[in-house]
Amino acid sequence: MLSETMMERLNEQINNEIYSAYLYMSMSACSTYTGLKGFANWFMVQYQEEMSHAMKIYDYINDQGGQVLLAAIKEPATEFESQLDMFEKTLTHERFITGCINDLVDLAIAEKDHATNIFLQWFITEQIEEEGNDNDIITRLKIVGEDGNGLLMLDRELAARVFAPPAASDT
Repeated sequence: MLSETMMERLNEQINNEIYSAYLYMSMSACSTYTGLKGFANWFMVQYQEEMSHAMKIYDYINDQGGQVLLAAIKEPATEFESQLDMFEKTLTHERFITGCINDLVDLAIAEKDHATNIFLQWFITEQIEEEGNDNDIITRLKIVGEDGNGLLMLDRELAARVFAPPAASDT
């Protein structure tokens, strides 16, 4: 059974995950508008991942007999200086999400809520992957710089990314 505090904080995390999806949808739209459909695809896959994260928490709250309470989602940024700017903002945002997950784990430990602690470990691993992917793309964008050919090659590579829902054993 979830404490009131844990239920409130998990509901806040649903909101954070949905905002993440909204942000990445905005970045996808911006990338499409600038003609970089591979980047648009990458961000749209990221949107799908973030929505699946929100649903994992949604299902967990329900499975624990808690009440899901949704809140308003703030408006995301809609303009970016470059693809590098988008990915730097993505990394900053993912670091914020990592901090939120770490805070939830700390709360679960403090409350001796072992079930929630175990549940959140999947998110810890996921955040390591998220930040690693962002760092990799940022490094590559810095290498490419203003070279249009390099950017188009990276765009083509990012177009191949597909959404893979978490396996049943991951939920």
